[in-house]
Amino acid sequence: MLPHPQIKHRYARPEEKPVFVKKLFDEGAEHYDPVVGWGFFGQGKSYRKWALERHGLMPGMKLLDVASGTGLVAAAAAEILGSAEPITCVDPSDGMLGVARKKLDDATFIRASAEELPLPDKAFDFLSVGYALRHFSDLGTAFREFHRVLRPGATLLLLEATKPANPVGAGLFRLYFAHIYPALTKLFTRSDKAKLMMRYFWETMDACVRPEEILEELRKSDFVDVKRTRMAGIFSEYSARRKKRKQVKS
Repeated sequence: MLPHPQIKHRYARPEEKPVFVKKLFDEGAEHYDPVVGWGFFGQGKSYRKWALERHGLMPGMKLLDVASGTGLVAAAAAEILGSAEPITCVDPSDGMLGVARKKLDDATFIRASAEELPLPDKAFDFLSVGYALRHFSDLGTAFREFHRVLRPGATLLLLEATKPANPVGAGLFRLYFAHIYPALTKLFTRSDKAKLMMRYFWETMDACVRPEEILEELRKSDFVDVKRTRMAGIFSEYSARRKKRKQVKS
């Protein structure tokens, strides 16, 4: 399942999307952290850590952070885990991973897509994705890969920004993310590439499949306890677990 319909003015064919997205993030990586920091009013760091803790991340676990970007979710996880050593960060963008490496010395970094994880089966206790499922090429393929690399009983947490369903909320969401945020990004960074990155964020949020479809795709991928937690009217926390092994009676 596509996370959103093809955005034709950005790439001519669906198979060109990964190349476009990689170039977008490679070129905008240096601006990403400050833009996201003030764009979400400085609350992103504490919220990411709070979300990870509420969904069960704790010391002793091995974490896989997919579409890790500049490592903002991974950095929050490292505070919980005590270090970045148990964390593996996967992202297709060299530019974004280059920024992440500066803040997570002990983590493992792998350049790869969510749909093809070069990792062993049943290797991780927790898998996180921070505001990136819109950039995947195929949700079903990615979710099946997530299921494969998670241990039985392990947790999946997808953080995402979701356009409100009500017209008033949707209008305010559009005003900020489609117009104010990209304009301020250009003003503060003087970078057309950073502005394009934020504008593309809006375009994918506007076109993204609805939450019910994401939940259904998770169920189709054999996850259990699938649910969506809504926060502040615009944030979605999609959580699920890989089913535990059945106990064999002796």
